[in-house]
Amino acid sequence: MSTPHPSSTELYRRLLSYVRPHAKVFAAAVLGMILAAATEPLFPAFMKPLLDGGFARGADPILPPLAFAGAIVGVFLMRGAFTFLSNYCMHWVAHRVVLDLRTAMFDRLVRFPTQYYDDHSSGTLLSKITYDVTGVTGAATRVLTTVIKDSVVVCGLLGWLLYLNWKLTLIALVVAPSMAWVVKTTARRLRAMARETQRSMGELTHVIEESIECHRVIKVYGGQRYESKRFEGAAMRLRRFFMRLVVPEALANPASNALAAVAVAIIVYIALEESAANRTTIGEFASFITAMLMLMAPVKRLTEVNAPLQRGLAAAESVFGMIDTPIEEDRGTVDIGRARGEITYEHVTFTYPSRNQPALEDVSLHVRSGETVALVGGSGGGKTTLVNLLPRFYAPNAGRILLDGNDLQSLTLESLRANIALVSQDVVLFNDTIYANIAYGRQDGASEAEVIRAAEAAHAMDFIRESPEGLNTLIGENGLRLSGGQRQRLAIARALLKNAPLLILDEATSALDSESERHVQAALETLMEGRTTLVIAHRLSTIEHADRIVVLERGRIVETGRHAELLARDGVYAKLYRIQYATQRAAA
Repeated sequence: MSTPHPSSTELYRRLLSYVRPHAKVFAAAVLGMILAAATEPLFPAFMKPLLDGGFARGADPILPPLAFAGAIVGVFLMRGAFTFLSNYCMHWVAHRVVLDLRTAMFDRLVRFPTQYYDDHSSGTLLSKITYDVTGVTGAATRVLTTVIKDSVVVCGLLGWLLYLNWKLTLIALVVAPSMAWVVKTTARRLRAMARETQRSMGELTHVIEESIECHRVIKVYGGQRYESKRFEGAAMRLRRFFMRLVVPEALANPASNALAAVAVAIIVYIALEESAANRTTIGEFASFITAMLMLMAPVKRLTEVNAPLQRGLAAAESVFGMIDTPIEEDRGTVDIGRARGEITYEHVTFTYPSRNQPALEDVSLHVRSGETVALVGGSGGGKTTLVNLLPRFYAPNAGRILLDGNDLQSLTLESLRANIALVSQDVVLFNDTIYANIAYGRQDGASEAEVIRAAEAAHAMDFIRESPEGLNTLIGENGLRLSGGQRQRLAIARALLKNAPLLILDEATSALDSESERHVQAALETLMEGRTTLVIAHRLSTIEHADRIVVLERGRIVETGRHAELLARDGVYAKLYRIQYATQRAAA
């Protein structure tokens, strides 16, 4: 049964709830709109006394020519000031709402369950946070601006038109060419700011993309708060560039109008000086036509307001859909502290939602504290699923998993994951310094001496010292400036710094050359000392000295024992070993 879509009224009310915390700035924007709109009818209203009392022959001017010209300029300057106030304040609110929505979405993003990432592509998630949220401002601010301001303008102009005589003559006013200079000047500023905004958007997207791709590392090392702060910093920088972009945008229209007003005022002043005044109907006619022409634009905008409103509401539906998505379930109440490391799987069964066959079926396994257990088997056997259940990336459909006798579901996620370190075949590093990547293992803060000790133990300090800036060397996206072995050693250093009693290794030495493998293997031996270790092994030669080897096939444990025992048994493990041995000899 599909979830019903919220109504437009519900969406708009919820959208305006994000405006409410900024009510004062929003009120200033609305006030600026109303005052700017209230000045619209003043210009056609000026036309009647100006023409009837100023240009008509024999008529005494209501004001001296210079005063008339000054009044016209004053009205347009006043309108420009109110327009700038409303535009700036409305954009301030709009981008603040975007910041609040993005922050709320990102705070949810780093706390979504693993299944959510399985079901949604990175591109979709990035689109929601970077693009959909900007569409929301169309409904929250721009549409509201049109409705409030243009409604006031239409009411004022219609009231004036009803008052006027319909037999007046049209006067066309030509806008001064100096407006082109304003457009050219602001265009340069806008283009420069647009480049900076695009760069900031790229930084923001990069942080989001990393948080999506690295969500397992963030969860295991408790980096949600760190990532939220990093994201908020990038989002704040983007907002500042947007506000710098708003200034030339907001100034362009009032500046052009002010120049046009000056040009018209000069023409009127000269005409008044050279014309004789008399009483005619030309003022009424000019006032009427001017008001009629001015009425066309706001009416057109009001008739077109529905399209951006619906686009904004559709974007709001997408944004709120993400914000309302449930985060990782954490009903645990027990803080286990530092675990001893005893793990027990009791009749565990798990099936992925997208599959019919269970990935694990009635699996029971006991791992003693400090024991190294290697998980081997063909692809799809259930090795990765078995270890992914330990940090509660997924929950079993049946059975239970115990840590030191405590059901994992009874433990708080924070205390559970504080006891687990992860080193995988696909190393996850951040586009930051070597120091920051190692220190990520200790979210409560680590001293430089502790980071160096972890790097030394991971056999990483040799290449770190040779790097241009040592620990402060930037490693590029996912460590692209480092070799595979160097990346692995940084991941091991990070796990060493965390000093967790449980360790998950996902074939950390695969795809390395002999020299790199030697360094990484030595680092792993240091890391595994005194820790309960689950090793996902693809290369069987790397786990010959494991305390126990568990063979999985089609989600079930089919064999368990030490290397020599399993070879002597001549079962599934022996067959896998012979196949790999023959392949390696053929490759040699």
